[in-house]
Amino acid sequence: MVQSFKAFQTHGDGTGQLITRTLDDLPQGDVTIKVHYSGVNFKDGMATQADAKIVKDYPVIPGIDLAGEIVATTSDHYQIGDHVIVTSYELGVSHDGGYSEYARVPAGWVVPLPSGLTTREAMTIGTAGFTAALSIHKLEMDGLTPEDKPVLVSGATGGVGSMAVDMLKQRGYYVTASTGKATEHDYLKTLGADEVIGRDDVTPDTLKPLQKERWAAAIDPTGGKPLASILSATKRGGAVAASGLTAGSELPVTVIPFILRGVKLIGIDSVYCPMDIRRTIWERTATDLKPAHLNDIATEISLDQLQEALKNILESSIKGRVLVKIS
Repeated sequence: MVQSFKAFQTHGDGTGQLITRTLDDLPQGDVTIKVHYSGVNFKDGMATQADAKIVKDYPVIPGIDLAGEIVATTSDHYQIGDHVIVTSYELGVSHDGGYSEYARVPAGWVVPLPSGLTTREAMTIGTAGFTAALSIHKLEMDGLTPEDKPVLVSGATGGVGSMAVDMLKQRGYYVTASTGKATEHDYLKTLGADEVIGRDDVTPDTLKPLQKERWAAAIDPTGGKPLASILSATKRGGAVAASGLTAGSELPVTVIPFILRGVKLIGIDSVYCPMDIRRTIWERTATDLKPAHLNDIATEISLDQLQEALKNILESSIKGRVLVKIS
């Protein structure tokens, strides 16, 4: 067994540094994993900022998702050599996370790697892709079908947005992608967007309680004013899956879209998603919701480059998914 290994640690001052750890330094858990890959998520960036109140106690090893190989276990459900995925729960927040060559977690957090994915593909999808897939799953449970169009994806060049565009296209939906980055329209078309519009086309300067009906459904990882505008322009009986707050946590919306058009706001909780649904979603990411453009979406970095990537994601200057190769 390894004697020492590298991990990226933050004290909540907006920065982090590589440290050397041993297996004895790992937190309690049933499963010890040699981490192959992790990802860079907005929440990981916030974990480096104490005033974001994401992390209770510092120092911490961030990284809210990981994929790798089990090297030790006391659980009857897993064996040494199993390839697995761990996302969400307290990982990278109150429990040391994926930015480490080795991690130890409770068995109840572990998902077997579906046969249709490699560990690299799983973390290219990562928490962002899981959130996108869960959003689509919930919208389809509400009745959405490819015959309903268009489906709007806001914040489309981000991790959740990029994945959602690609996944929706694989399912046969007509996808309208919204972005504030005028230079990335070709990128979104490559992922499968049928139409690309600007952020201002979704969020006018003056919000109206009810706008012209435009969207059969929407996936919104931004929150704030854009989400309010999307709700007011959603077609009768449509639904919006909300999963993020990069545009703010306040929602300046009236009840009018809900009571006059029957619009539904579906909250997407990828953190404590029940394990039976969690496994279903990961299986779907390996089958009917597997993105066709994983190599186009992913930029691979090392632990040495992580600090800059975490800074960039907080500044919304990242396109697609940043994949961290750990070991």
